[in-house]
Amino acid sequence: MSDLAARRGAVPAAKKALFLVFHIGDERFALRATEIAEVLPRLPLKPIAHAPAWVAGIFAHRGAMVPVIDLSALTFGKPAKARTSTRLVLVDYQPQPWVEARWLGLILEQATDTLRCELGEFKPYGLDNREARYLGLVREDAVGLMQWIGVNELLTDDVRALLFSTEQRI
Repeated sequence: MSDLAARRGAVPAAKKALFLVFHIGDERFALRATEIAEVLPRLPLKPIAHAPAWVAGIFAHRGAMVPVIDLSALTFGKPAKARTSTRLVLVDYQPQPWVEARWLGLILEQATDTLRCELGEFKPYGLDNREARYLGLVREDAVGLMQWIGVNELLTDDVRALLFSTEQRI
Protein backbone atom coordinates (compact mmCIF):
# COMPACT_ATOMS: atom_id res chain seq x y z
CA MET A 1 0.00 0.00 0.00
CA SER A 2 1.38 3.41 -0.89
CA ASP A 3 1.84 6.17 1.67
CA LEU A 4 -0.95 8.16 0.03
CA ALA A 5 -3.37 5.25 0.25
CA ALA A 6 -2.43 4.67 3.88
CA ARG A 7 -3.04 8.33 4.71
CA ARG A 8 -6.43 8.33 2.98
CA GLY A 9 -7.56 5.34 5.01
CA ALA A 10 -6.16 6.62 8.28
CA VAL A 11 -8.41 8.22 10.84
CA PRO A 12 -7.43 11.89 11.19
CA ALA A 13 -5.83 12.81 14.48
CA ALA A 14 -8.09 14.70 16.87
CA LYS A 15 -7.47 18.42 16.67
CA LYS A 16 -6.29 19.98 19.88
CA ALA A 17 -8.06 23.07 21.25
CA LEU A 18 -6.29 26.19 22.47
CA PHE A 19 -7.16 27.71 25.86
CA LEU A 20 -6.17 30.88 27.71
CA VAL A 21 -5.16 29.92 31.25
CA PHE A 22 -5.70 32.35 34.14
CA HIS A 23 -5.97 32.31 37.92
CA ILE A 24 -8.48 33.28 40.54
CA GLY A 25 -6.43 33.29 43.70
CA ASP A 26 -4.48 30.03 43.63
CA GLU A 27 -6.99 28.24 41.39
CA ARG A 28 -6.49 27.76 37.64
CA PHE A 29 -9.20 28.28 35.05
CA ALA A 30 -9.37 28.23 31.26
CA LEU A 31 -11.25 30.00 28.48
CA ARG A 32 -11.42 28.47 25.02
CA ALA A 33 -9.50 30.68 22.60
CA THR A 34 -12.27 30.51 19.99
CA GLU A 35 -14.50 32.49 22.39
CA ILE A 36 -11.92 35.26 22.85
CA ALA A 37 -12.12 38.31 20.61
CA GLU A 38 -9.18 40.25 22.05
CA VAL A 39 -6.84 40.45 25.06
CA LEU A 40 -6.25 43.98 26.36
CA PRO A 41 -4.37 45.47 29.30
CA ARG A 42 -6.53 46.50 32.23
CA LEU A 43 -8.29 49.77 31.33
CA PRO A 44 -10.19 52.44 33.28
CA LEU A 45 -13.90 51.62 33.53
CA LYS A 46 -17.02 53.69 34.16
CA PRO A 47 -19.01 52.14 37.03
CA ILE A 48 -22.58 51.00 36.40
CA ALA A 49 -25.05 52.17 39.08
CA HIS A 50 -27.11 49.48 40.84
CA ALA A 51 -25.18 46.65 39.20
CA PRO A 52 -23.93 43.67 41.24
CA ALA A 53 -20.54 44.23 42.87
CA TRP A 54 -18.85 41.87 40.40
CA VAL A 55 -19.87 44.07 37.45
CA ALA A 56 -16.70 46.15 37.13
CA GLY A 57 -18.10 48.75 34.74
CA ILE A 58 -18.21 49.67 31.08
CA PHE A 59 -15.77 51.08 28.51
CA ALA A 60 -15.85 52.20 24.88
CA HIS A 61 -14.07 49.98 22.38
CA ARG A 62 -14.17 50.41 18.61
CA GLY A 63 -17.45 52.28 18.73
CA ALA A 64 -19.22 49.87 21.09
CA MET A 65 -19.94 50.13 24.81
CA VAL A 66 -18.58 46.97 26.42
CA PRO A 67 -19.72 45.84 29.87
CA VAL A 68 -17.01 44.24 32.02
CA ILE A 69 -17.29 41.73 34.83
CA ASP A 70 -14.63 40.80 37.36
CA LEU A 71 -14.53 37.01 37.24
CA SER A 72 -12.73 36.80 40.57
CA ALA A 73 -15.43 38.87 42.28
CA LEU A 74 -18.18 36.85 40.59
CA THR A 75 -16.70 33.49 41.52
CA PHE A 76 -15.26 33.99 45.01
CA GLY A 77 -16.45 37.45 46.06
CA LYS A 78 -12.99 39.10 45.99
CA PRO A 79 -12.01 41.54 43.23
CA ALA A 80 -9.10 40.65 40.96
CA LYS A 81 -5.76 41.96 42.14
CA ALA A 82 -4.23 44.75 40.07
CA ARG A 83 -1.18 42.91 38.78
CA THR A 84 0.83 43.47 35.63
CA SER A 85 -0.56 40.11 34.46
CA THR A 86 -4.20 41.09 35.06
CA ARG A 87 -5.92 41.45 31.69
CA LEU A 88 -9.21 42.67 30.28
CA VAL A 89 -10.29 39.89 27.92
CA LEU A 90 -13.05 40.54 25.38
CA VAL A 91 -15.16 37.48 24.73
CA ASP A 92 -17.93 36.84 22.25
CA TYR A 93 -20.95 36.44 24.52
CA GLN A 94 -23.92 34.65 22.95
CA PRO A 95 -26.26 33.18 25.58
CA GLN A 96 -28.61 31.62 22.98
CA PRO A 97 -27.84 30.50 19.40
CA TRP A 98 -30.54 32.79 18.02
CA VAL A 99 -29.20 35.85 19.89
CA GLU A 100 -26.55 37.94 18.15
CA ALA A 101 -23.11 37.74 19.81
CA ARG A 102 -21.91 40.75 21.80
CA TRP A 103 -18.66 41.66 23.45
CA LEU A 104 -18.34 41.10 27.16
CA GLY A 105 -15.19 42.10 29.02
CA LEU A 106 -13.71 39.84 31.67
CA ILE A 107 -11.10 40.94 34.19
CA LEU A 108 -8.76 37.97 34.61
CA GLU A 109 -5.74 37.59 36.89
CA GLN A 110 -2.50 36.09 35.61
CA ALA A 111 -3.93 35.66 32.12
CA THR A 112 -0.58 35.07 30.44
CA ASP A 113 -0.42 31.35 29.64
CA THR A 114 -2.02 29.15 27.03
CA LEU A 115 -2.71 25.44 26.88
CA ARG A 116 -3.28 23.23 23.85
CA CYS A 117 -5.03 19.98 24.69
CA GLU A 118 -7.74 17.56 23.60
CA LEU A 119 -11.25 18.71 24.56
CA GLY A 120 -11.86 15.25 26.03
CA GLU A 121 -9.23 15.88 28.69
CA PHE A 122 -11.80 18.06 30.49
CA LYS A 123 -14.21 15.88 32.52
CA PRO A 124 -17.33 16.45 34.63
CA TYR A 125 -16.48 16.98 38.28
CA GLY A 126 -19.69 15.64 39.77
CA LEU A 127 -21.25 18.81 41.19
CA ASP A 128 -24.35 20.66 40.04
CA ASN A 129 -23.55 24.20 41.10
CA ARG A 130 -26.73 26.01 40.05
CA GLU A 131 -25.41 29.34 41.34
CA ALA A 132 -22.33 29.11 39.09
CA ARG A 133 -23.37 27.34 35.89
CA TYR A 134 -20.41 28.91 34.11
CA LEU A 135 -18.04 26.63 36.06
CA GLY A 136 -17.61 23.82 33.58
CA LEU A 137 -15.57 20.70 33.08
CA VAL A 138 -12.29 20.05 34.93
CA ARG A 139 -8.90 18.91 33.64
CA GLU A 140 -6.24 17.34 35.84
CA ASP A 141 -2.53 17.62 35.16
CA ALA A 142 0.73 17.56 37.14
CA VAL A 143 -0.01 21.02 38.61
CA GLY A 144 -3.53 20.15 39.78
CA LEU A 145 -7.04 20.88 38.56
CA MET A 146 -8.04 23.46 35.96
CA GLN A 147 -11.68 24.40 35.34
CA TRP A 148 -13.17 25.44 32.00
CA ILE A 149 -15.30 28.61 32.16
CA GLY A 150 -18.47 28.60 30.06
CA VAL A 151 -18.62 32.13 28.66
CA ASN A 152 -22.26 31.97 27.59
CA GLU A 153 -23.38 30.93 31.08
CA LEU A 154 -21.72 33.83 32.92
CA LEU A 155 -24.72 36.15 33.25
CA THR A 156 -28.15 35.64 34.77
CA ASP A 157 -31.18 36.95 32.86
CA ASP A 158 -31.45 39.99 35.16
CA VAL A 159 -27.81 41.00 34.76
CA ARG A 160 -27.90 40.35 31.01
CA ALA A 161 -30.93 42.68 30.73
CA LEU A 162 -29.04 45.37 32.71
CA LEU A 163 -25.83 45.14 30.69
CA PHE A 164 -27.13 44.68 27.16
CA SER A 165 -29.77 46.80 25.48
CA THR A 166 -31.24 45.64 22.19
CA GLU A 167 -29.50 48.45 20.28
CA GLN A 168 -25.88 47.59 21.17
CA ARG A 169 -24.42 44.80 19.04
CA ILE A 170 -20.95 43.96 17.76
